[in-house]
Amino acid sequence: MSADAATIRQALRENQDEPEGPARNARSERLLTEAEQTGDTGLLIEALVHQLQVYNYSSEKDKMFVPFARLLRMWEEQPGEFSDFMTHHLFWMFKWVSSSMTDQPHIPLASIEKWQAEMAHRYRLAGHSERAVRQGELEIARHLGDRERGERAFTAWLAADRDRMANCHACELHGQGSWHVWNGRDEEALKTWAPVLEGEHVCAHEPHAVLAGSLLPLLRTGRAEQARAHHLRGYRMVRPMESMRYSAALHIEFCALTGNEARGLEILAERPAYFTDSGNPGSLMSFLTVTALLMDRLVALGHGGQSVPGPAGTEWTAAALAAEARTQAFALAARFDERNGNAYVSQEVRERLARVPLLDRLPLGVRAVRPVSAAPAPVRPAAVAPEAEAPDLAALLAEAYRLSEAQRPGARDAWRAVAERAADEGTELAPLDRANLEDHLAMDGSLPPAEAAEAFARAAGLYEAGGDAGEAVAARARSAFARSLDGETDEAAALIAPLVEQGLALHADGGATARQASGVLVCRARITEQRMLRAQDEKGHEAALADLEEAAREVLAFTEPRCGEDRIATRTAEALAFLGDVAAHRGDGPAALGLYERACAEVYEAGLPWAAVEYESGTARIAAGLEDFATAERAARAALEHGESFVGPSGLARLHLRLAEVLAATGQLAEAADRGLDASHWADESGEGDTLGVYARHQLGGWLLRLGRAAEAAAVLEAVLPDISAEHHGDGMLVQTLWWLGDGLMALDEPRAAAEHRLRAADLAREWPEQHDHAMLAQLAGEALYRAELNAEAERAYARAGELWRSLDETSGLVRTLRVRAWIALREERLPEARTFMAEAERECAARPELGAELASTYRQTADLIVQACEGEPGEAADEPVRVAYEEALGYADRAAETFREAGHLALGTAAMLMGAWLEADLGRGPGALSRARSVLDAYEGVPEGTDETADARRAEAESVRAYVTGAA
Repeated sequence: MSADAATIRQALRENQDEPEGPARNARSERLLTEAEQTGDTGLLIEALVHQLQVYNYSSEKDKMFVPFARLLRMWEEQPGEFSDFMTHHLFWMFKWVSSSMTDQPHIPLASIEKWQAEMAHRYRLAGHSERAVRQGELEIARHLGDRERGERAFTAWLAADRDRMANCHACELHGQGSWHVWNGRDEEALKTWAPVLEGEHVCAHEPHAVLAGSLLPLLRTGRAEQARAHHLRGYRMVRPMESMRYSAALHIEFCALTGNEARGLEILAERPAYFTDSGNPGSLMSFLTVTALLMDRLVALGHGGQSVPGPAGTEWTAAALAAEARTQAFALAARFDERNGNAYVSQEVRERLARVPLLDRLPLGVRAVRPVSAAPAPVRPAAVAPEAEAPDLAALLAEAYRLSEAQRPGARDAWRAVAERAADEGTELAPLDRANLEDHLAMDGSLPPAEAAEAFARAAGLYEAGGDAGEAVAARARSAFARSLDGETDEAAALIAPLVEQGLALHADGGATARQASGVLVCRARITEQRMLRAQDEKGHEAALADLEEAAREVLAFTEPRCGEDRIATRTAEALAFLGDVAAHRGDGPAALGLYERACAEVYEAGLPWAAVEYESGTARIAAGLEDFATAERAARAALEHGESFVGPSGLARLHLRLAEVLAATGQLAEAADRGLDASHWADESGEGDTLGVYARHQLGGWLLRLGRAAEAAAVLEAVLPDISAEHHGDGMLVQTLWWLGDGLMALDEPRAAAEHRLRAADLAREWPEQHDHAMLAQLAGEALYRAELNAEAERAYARAGELWRSLDETSGLVRTLRVRAWIALREERLPEARTFMAEAERECAARPELGAELASTYRQTADLIVQACEGEPGEAADEPVRVAYEEALGYADRAAETFREAGHLALGTAAMLMGAWLEADLGRGPGALSRARSVLDAYEGVPEGTDETADARRAEAESVRAYVTGAA
């Protein structure tokens, strides 16, 4: 083999590991040219096979046919130049080429059928099963819409024997499930796909494709939560793979049909080349079809003018891209139909475009807020049933007053209906009606504080004009409170003082109800609370806290003697809640809890459970802080139950998140994750996606990780990470997110990415006063780097962690870093340095009597390291150095067993004893091996079989030692 050939072969291997795409393809083309120049036919065959592989897994699948034809010609002319391995590749790739032809409309149908027959002929001559041939025939039938031929091929495929030419189990199951879906058998498809989805059968592109294919079947069979999980898990697998445009299209379609249009836009934006890559017209047609479907959804929702990602060179709106994508999809379908001699492909595109949403909205846990624009004008059918006569303005007013009097949460909506009807009719309301209208519209929280203050002031004037002096004073108090929300706390305090006097005087003279007068007192307390929250220093905070307590007690002094009078229970409850806030601020959790619970009781007794939402939420918060999780869960559930219908998106986000955190604290992680999803969804809907939503998604990622759903956790955490900054969210939250993400990526066997996040987290923690997290993160980064076989980087990370553990006087952490550094040194064939690290770990442990287990582990690993450093085993030629090493290892194994025993670690001690037994056996000393095996059996003599997995495993291994020794004898 020439040096040039060796260099090219190495380059081919390296290129195989590069990411899919044009760069990898271009390099394969250069390497093929270089292989041709060597004159080495075997190398040329390898280069052609490599080129076929990279073309197949890229956007340039149309380039496969020329190199395959060349390979086939070489096989016919020089079969002796093909090794068994390359011969296998040639026949394997026949499947790729044959099945890919259906996606190329320029290839005549007759040519496709000819290639299919040629594949069947060649497989038969080579002695291969028809299994792969019949699977290929099924693909042709499916493309033509020939159900009868497809069923015959499907049956023949399953009946044929599996051999070396059959697709891997994962790919076969994908194809079988897809056939079931095409025939409307969703349940059967999901059952077929289960071994792939559960990880029993996987390959380079599975479960990626099955996860995408399962999305709509799951939705259609009512498994929305599983569909969401498959989207989160599957799309992050598909995202970096250029060849998986068809699967990406299925994820976009899922988004379009689940109210996640904005998420679909994000996916479109990630790969603009998908709009123009023409090497696989079949997948391009699918991508354009779902793009049109997504744009149609946006247009239907009133977002036709929204700017959207599309083919480069043009600024696209949703409406324009909908038309363009539809036109191109049908143009491609027409080419296929012309080739096929029927209209099936166009019919399939038409049916796909006609799909309607399967869910109004499925929260995904990643931020993707619906675009904001005008809602579409409703389209009225040509003929409709007669509508019920709408209530007149008088009826609407009566209903609004009734709901207000009953303190029902629907009162504000009722007053909005009054406003709309009055505006439609051009009716001028009476002063008191207008006053109530202004008052209630200002109360609903939709106006900025300054505008609300003005609306309350207008209401006050109208109340006065209508002769209701008590409500006028109460409205002015609400206006002052609104100003405090805008930061004008001093001004608000100055305004409220005379209003309190006026309200109490009016009440004493019969000019104001108890509810109106107590409302003024409550507004003073609210303003005082705002002053407390905005205090610039501790002294000001404490003074405002004392003022709040005094103001709340004045409310109670007024309301408690009038218990049951004039709808006053809510005032009493609010005063109690203020006192609960005071107690909480002063650190008296039990007192705060009691006060919040009393506030709840007041409104429940008055028959106003919807008024308890805020107090139940406070109860949940304080109870959780006191680790009274039963009370916290009850209160959080009650708050959500009573507030769900009226608190609005922001309130819903907080209520779901409160319950989620309580559930997580008690280990109810599955429901916590569900509530976290709801919280993130409602936070986005409320416009708080970059604040409350970020926190909810951060927490959701952690809960998913604890549930063992690492793929979903990683998708959520990767999506939220760019939204978290140390400046706005605190470096603690950022570090925790990176930490969780690193753990998730390790669980997904992505150690390089995990190391990147862990190193970033460690750097952020470098300046923290307490360095334990810094040390742990450095060690975790080392773990990821070690698994990624980045030895030098891993060594530096472990050295950094070791120094940190030393500075913290945490010797056990230091020892573990030293042991791993020993293994890194051995991996790089630096045995003396490896032994030095192990010896240092041993000295550190020996100096700390409490570290007996760590010392024993060090002995155990030293023995293992010595054996693994040996080239060969005792008994082989020139084995004296090996025998000496094994003897030394045996000594360490015995010391490990004894030290584990002294430390009270039976399981670890017996493992070390068994290691010693095997070493004795390798040294040819059967009696010693048998003695150690018997000792292990004796150690578990009193443990019944089947009651302890470790005991059963140790006994089984001891018996294996005995069988090995007696068999060798």
